[in-house]
Amino acid sequence: MSSITSRRRGAVLAHRRGGRRLIPGMRNGASILVLLVVTLLVVTPFVWVISLAFTPEQHAFGSVSLIPADATWDNFVTAFRDANLGRALTNSAIVAVVAVVANCVIAVLAGYAFAMLPFPGSSVVFYALIATTAIPISVTLIPLFLMARGFPLAGGNDLLGHGGSGLLDTLAGVVLPYLVAPMNIFLARQFFLSAPVELAEAARVDGAGEWRIFSRIYLPLARPLVAVVAIFSFTGVWDDFLWPLVVTSSPQTQTVQLALARFLSSGNVQYGPVMAGAVIATVPVLIVFLFNQRSFISGLSEGSLKG
Repeated sequence: MSSITSRRRGAVLAHRRGGRRLIPGMRNGASILVLLVVTLLVVTPFVWVISLAFTPEQHAFGSVSLIPADATWDNFVTAFRDANLGRALTNSAIVAVVAVVANCVIAVLAGYAFAMLPFPGSSVVFYALIATTAIPISVTLIPLFLMARGFPLAGGNDLLGHGGSGLLDTLAGVVLPYLVAPMNIFLARQFFLSAPVELAEAARVDGAGEWRIFSRIYLPLARPLVAVVAIFSFTGVWDDFLWPLVVTSSPQTQTVQLALARFLSSGNVQYGPVMAGAVIATVPVLIVFLFNQRSFISGLSEGSLKG
């Protein structure tokens, strides 16, 4: 009787183990299916844009084929010629590079100071800084515009910021709000909070100063963080439309997003060149992400979002 009971228990346990082996497989299959569907939904519009970019204008909406039979580069030539994309790409690149460098320097230094060099009231200052991220961009447009117009000794202004146009319709005015982002400071602080404090203590015992500790010990460890800050800053500046629209008024200072928007609203909309311009504007973001993909993922997984 006991042997029969033990056999039944063994069969039940084997069945349960088998069920446990099947359930993870089923879950993995369902997860892969969901990911494939989501990927398809995300990628399909980009594939369609690329297809229209190489489709002749007269056949732009006459075919549903994703691979154009008579592919052409004419749309890209038209986009550069009529939308002044060359100048717009140069302006966006200048603004993005300045913003990336400024954010990498300021955010990393500020994050290190908040994490490793606390001072009385540092927590209050930090949380007040982070609270500004909750302010909608539409609320800050008018103050930012007034700051750019009243910038001292710029655009004909005197020392008090009167008499001229300041930084309006200049690349310096475009890059002004992007020089530092509170969220990047938050990421830097969280990263350095997860860094080993013992390294700094050992260096102080050996007589190293704070700048040497930061530059020789923690900055090399912060390469993933710098990649995260650089990617976030670049994509945010490159894709922004509202602030350049407010602060610029001439084609000489317009960014690539403004160039595409004005090309689209020029009356006679040419969808092939518009899609070609969209492809051109997307390529720099993809290049920046692909070249920093490993560091970006490493930065997120090693503490940038910790806490």
